[in-house]
Amino acid sequence: MRNSLDKTDFWQPEFIYERHEDGTIVMAQTGELPAYLPTLADYLDKWAETTPDRTWIARRDTGGDWRHLGYGAARTQAKAIGGALLALGLGPDRPLLILSENSLEHALLGAACFYTGIPYAPVSPAYALVSKDHGKLKDIAATLRPGAIFAQDGAAFAGAFASLAAAGRTVIARDAPPAGAVQFDALLSGDPALADRARARLTGDTVVKYLFTSGSTGTPKAVINTNTMICAMQAMVRDCYRFLEKSPPVVLDWAPWNHTAGGNKVFYLVLSNGGTFYIDDGRPVPGKFHETLRNLHEIRCTWYFNVPVGWDMLIEALEADTALAETFFANLGMMFYAGAGMAQHTWDALRRLSAKTTGREVLLATGLGATETAPFALACTEVQEKAGNVGLPARGLTMKLVPTGGKMELRLKGPTITPGYFGDPERTAEAFDEDGFYRMGDALRPADPDDFSKGFFFDGRVAENFKLNTGTWVAVGAVRAALVDAMGGLLRDAVIVGENAAQLGALLLLSDRALALPEAERMEVLAKALALAAKSTTGSASQVRRAAILPRPPSFELGEITEKGSLNQRAMRAGFADLIAALYADGPGIITV
Repeated sequence: MRNSLDKTDFWQPEFIYERHEDGTIVMAQTGELPAYLPTLADYLDKWAETTPDRTWIARRDTGGDWRHLGYGAARTQAKAIGGALLALGLGPDRPLLILSENSLEHALLGAACFYTGIPYAPVSPAYALVSKDHGKLKDIAATLRPGAIFAQDGAAFAGAFASLAAAGRTVIARDAPPAGAVQFDALLSGDPALADRARARLTGDTVVKYLFTSGSTGTPKAVINTNTMICAMQAMVRDCYRFLEKSPPVVLDWAPWNHTAGGNKVFYLVLSNGGTFYIDDGRPVPGKFHETLRNLHEIRCTWYFNVPVGWDMLIEALEADTALAETFFANLGMMFYAGAGMAQHTWDALRRLSAKTTGREVLLATGLGATETAPFALACTEVQEKAGNVGLPARGLTMKLVPTGGKMELRLKGPTITPGYFGDPERTAEAFDEDGFYRMGDALRPADPDDFSKGFFFDGRVAENFKLNTGTWVAVGAVRAALVDAMGGLLRDAVIVGENAAQLGALLLLSDRALALPEAERMEVLAKALALAAKSTTGSASQVRRAAILPRPPSFELGEITEKGSLNQRAMRAGFADLIAALYADGPGIITV
């Protein structure tokens, strides 16, 4: 895999436009979406038959050695497991609930389910391990009525198993299964003939999985994911990133499969293109990132994904270790980030490092999507000087931009859009407009108002935005991103406040660098940084003039932070109402400009 930029490696889209009198703009790529296989089972069959010995997925065992699973063996095991699950009574109306993190067993269960038409629902392990009362988990089980529940470690998830105990509900565990549970290895003795008969009934409309939204703008919803959604989405990915068809992708990834980015885009990107997925048990957090670095010393990825904080940690390692940098960039086709906005200094460092190491520039890009869009929807493939361009709508999607609250609200229609939320017709109806477009809830602004083919920038969540007392709308997402960037590494994140006030304020979630400073020095440094940040902006709707440090971490239980680590701005504003009142009363500890 070469890492030089070549226009044949990426799309060169052209668009048609409609402009309505009310300011609405409709935009779509010309041409048809390339053909794709109708089901994920077709892709597993394809690679099991043509490349049976190629590694599909691998993970280090307890001894530190990679345990590889080839496409042929994976299909054989998936059919046996699928037969066992069907014999346990699972089926379209009795799905499988997966509580634990990424693993080979998790991958095989997913394959068994999509091969036999059993919907499965991987949910955040935090719902079982962090939550005290398992409230969200109980709600999920009540919605889905699963026929079986799986967790890798029966001992670690014993409390969740007990909370979800119900007649006719099978418990499955790989390690330390509780009394009466099924041990995972026993599933490998299932009857593959049952799986073959079920596989013959699959269609594009067959439900593959239910993915629960993170709850960043409300309570989690069970998003229906069909074969057509996922297979069409991967066709869009291949159409955009055409280098995927020139060489099977090699991926090392930690992103949780209960989230659409890791569980749909990256996981199925590998499967549908006959590539190899290395499960990374590292994380971009202190104490775990060393495992990611260990893996990156060995695995030469063709595609690498991380969240911005992960890229920050990786930059430090790449700068200190030339051998790591050479291995990392050796076969890399592109670097991708998502989950939060990337600071400009991070963007600049990655571009500099790729050019220094390879003599060429490896594409660094992001995109925009949602659980409801499978998730691939918008993507950027042009080299950018600044971070944040989320790109253009994929071939096969129609994008509508609707004037809303002084912004352009994004709406999408196409084969990758969910048919709705399982068991929730009311919220399904609310999610679509009168023309059948899915309401993303995001606002976009064009990189060039005169040429939309230059891409778009995220302009905030419509539900997060508010007005100052002047009636001016505040684009919370853009203000937050600009503030975090301008504060020069002092912040992990910020909550933007000031609804019905004269000035914008912020509640600051400090970085480790800021927390390491003595308190008096910390306040002085923050005050200077806030003053510089304010000077770099103009207008009351973008200039943060006062700030307070958050006295406690955001609460998962209260819905203030999602499993992927993003802040729920509205929940944070509600949870810290007293602090916000003190902020505008110039109480103690308030930083003002």
